[in-house]
Amino acid sequence: MEQVKINGELVHVKGYGSRHLSQDAVKELIQQSQEAKKQAYCPYSKFRVGAALLTLDNCVITGCNVENACYNLGVCAERNAISKAVSEGYRSFKAIAIASDLNDQFISPCGGCRQFMREFGLNWNVYLSKPDGSHLKMTVNELLPVSFGPEDLSMDKVFDIPNEY
Repeated sequence: MEQVKINGELVHVKGYGSRHLSQDAVKELIQQSQEAKKQAYCPYSKFRVGAALLTLDNCVITGCNVENACYNLGVCAERNAISKAVSEGYRSFKAIAIASDLNDQFISPCGGCRQFMREFGLNWNVYLSKPDGSHLKMTVNELLPVSFGPEDLSMDKVFDIPNEY
């Protein structure tokens, strides 16, 4: 059994060891996203979202959405979890599970969150879930095809474009 840190606590979960997660590991990651959802601060939309992010060294970092009266200052659960992970020194991830209260469809990340996830690679898994634990597995690349990423900034560019004011 693998040792996994979930929000600072060491636990044992089977199947977190490789990039390919076991069904038990996926189930646990989705459960962690559902638990994170309970912490959501969403007095305006009443739309709770939780995320559980799995790092390459098997640390699970959770996040929830945090709204603000000035709507555009809110933070989505996915960006919250990734930002927490980055602030702890993580830059590479195996997977993220996302949970909401939607019964009839899988929760899907907004465009901003897709681009935010893209910053950290194309080929890691995103588990879109429902409250009953059912899920749909996709990669970041599948969620944001033909995307712009960090490597695009180092591509050859034309620098002799005149500035017109």
